[in-house]
Amino acid sequence: MNTRHLAALLSSLISQLVLLLLLIFPSSNPLSITNSSFYDFLSPLLLHFLSTSEIAATISLLPFSKKRKRTHSSGSDAPANDGPTRFKLGRPDSSIRRNPDTFKKFFNMNSSTFDWLCGLLEPLLECRDPVDSPLNLSADTRLGIGLFRLATGANYSDISRQFSVSEAVSKFCAKQLCRVLCTNYRFWVGFPNSGELESVSTQFESISGLPNCCGVLCCVRFKINNESIAAQLVVDSSSRILSIIAGFRGDKNDFQVLKSSTLFQDIEKGTILNSQALHINGVVVPQFFVGDGNYPLLPWLMVPFDDPISQSNEENFNNSLNLIRSRGFKAIQSLRNWSVLNEPIEGEVKAAVASIGACSILHNMLLSRDDFSAFCEDLSDYSLHNQSSLKPGVGDSVACAIRSALATKATEFQSQKQ
Repeated sequence: MNTRHLAALLSSLISQLVLLLLLIFPSSNPLSITNSSFYDFLSPLLLHFLSTSEIAATISLLPFSKKRKRTHSSGSDAPANDGPTRFKLGRPDSSIRRNPDTFKKFFNMNSSTFDWLCGLLEPLLECRDPVDSPLNLSADTRLGIGLFRLATGANYSDISRQFSVSEAVSKFCAKQLCRVLCTNYRFWVGFPNSGELESVSTQFESISGLPNCCGVLCCVRFKINNESIAAQLVVDSSSRILSIIAGFRGDKNDFQVLKSSTLFQDIEKGTILNSQALHINGVVVPQFFVGDGNYPLLPWLMVPFDDPISQSNEENFNNSLNLIRSRGFKAIQSLRNWSVLNEPIEGEVKAAVASIGACSILHNMLLSRDDFSAFCEDLSDYSLHNQSSLKPGVGDSVACAIRSALATKATEFQSQKQ
């Protein structure tokens, strides 16, 4: 009999003996054991052995393969001041090594974030293995394989060589990570409630002078096989993704994607962006999003003025909008820093959408931990598209009045900064 089973058996026998003593010497009050010195002594002892017995019995039932020993790395190849790492990265001759640069390069996060994420996902990563051939892989190895795929865009044959697993296993782990994130952690990209939106608009006002702005609306396209799919995002002032809807045909223009989305339907129904409006110069200004010239001007969607006069309210408004819209560009480029999205995605549309969703969730997770390993600051590849390609919408007269009122606020903001 091994020591684990022996410990469980002894603890169980002791707890049963203590229970027997209680039956032989019952308390005068069955609801209380505080009136006797004997019970004063016995009560904590009983609780101790009962809990010990339960813990030991539980441990003895756990498969040994699930109770892996987590050792901290040591030596010159350990991450300096970046938290413990818990698994062997690749083969001995692999290009993967234990150091901070490795984690940023191969996983798009630092090692402390990796450990935090592994602890969060461990129960879900280690379940639902293939029935016929369960994987004998720890959660951190599974996570490493999945992140390596998303961060580097490596094909499954390269992943199998790096982690000494079969291509089928590497594919399973990569898909499993996306499935776990998109199924169990989609709330990380859930649209804020009305109270949270107030904080979002306050932050935007602090950088632009425009009140009641609740997000940047933008559309991005990713290549899949020989085609493309579109994803629609709403982003806050920290470039956190507030909403993402992916899987639209890439040949649709941005406004067609918007009209096809549940976001558009929710706004039109008054489900969101429905908090109390502001009054600026006698104009009612509702909560709104900001977009570029690929969208029409709507009462809840502000876009730049076409060809504004220099140093006018219109130009100041465009400048304020550009400050807001840059947050959306950063989010898009940061998503593309997950290389699986920056290269043509092979496979079904469903798998591509899962990769987009997983990278969006990871993007927000990293921002919440102030881990900017995958964050983009360089916007040199993006030009601010101000010229409208669409004609004004039906409600353009109301929208134009709102935009003009906001333009005066932009001018006031610019004057205060000078």
